[in-house]
Amino acid sequence: MRFLGFCFFLLIELLGLMVPQMSLSAQSSVSDDPSLAQVAQHTASSKKILVVGDSLSAEYGLIKGQGWVALLEQQLAGERFQWSVINASISGDTTSGGLARLPALLATHRPQLVVLELGANDALRGLDLKMTQSNLQSMARLCKASQAKLLLIGMQVPPNYGHQYNEDLKAAFVLVAKQQQAAIVPFFFQGLVDHINKLPEPERQIDAWFQSDRIHPLAKAHPFLLQGVWPTLKKSLKD
Repeated sequence: MRFLGFCFFLLIELLGLMVPQMSLSAQSSVSDDPSLAQVAQHTASSKKILVVGDSLSAEYGLIKGQGWVALLEQQLAGERFQWSVINASISGDTTSGGLARLPALLATHRPQLVVLELGANDALRGLDLKMTQSNLQSMARLCKASQAKLLLIGMQVPPNYGHQYNEDLKAAFVLVAKQQQAAIVPFFFQGLVDHINKLPEPERQIDAWFQSDRIHPLAKAHPFLLQGVWPTLKKSLKD
């Protein structure tokens, strides 16, 4: 039996419903396994944002240009920020994978800001969160050593993983952000949750916001993912 998806159930839980256990397996997408040459974007901008994430940032199942990272580029242009965006996200990636890839990405692109959206797959696999936290710490130190600011994007797990596991996961992101003086968005899906909560009760159908796998958000959900990230990201650009 195939379990329903992580993000789908997280939203249901945050809207007050109970959920069964589930898992998110690594799946291929049009943005999978990007080489350094493929993710490089040569623009006239002198400042760069490097996004290192998993399938939630890799435009899984979407037409290229519909994901929140592509929408971020539009947001930056619309507000006249002279920044370019490099999306180095890979479906199924973990903090261990991100840590292995980050040194080469930093050396190649020399970004001024790194947006790190990793950790969901660690949690879904029930990995030791001490390792996840250690990986996040190491990536934060690499960013600091390369003189790049860091924005951490946190994730949560449903209650069937246990209250303490969820609290430890949230605390890992917060602790790393505090110790490394990094900016943080505590929960990646908060913007979408807030939007759904504002809808009339009959329109709060969670599956209407996800692809058929009930794991990955539809294109129409991605503007709200960006909406939840943008205020903190924007402040990082100005600081």
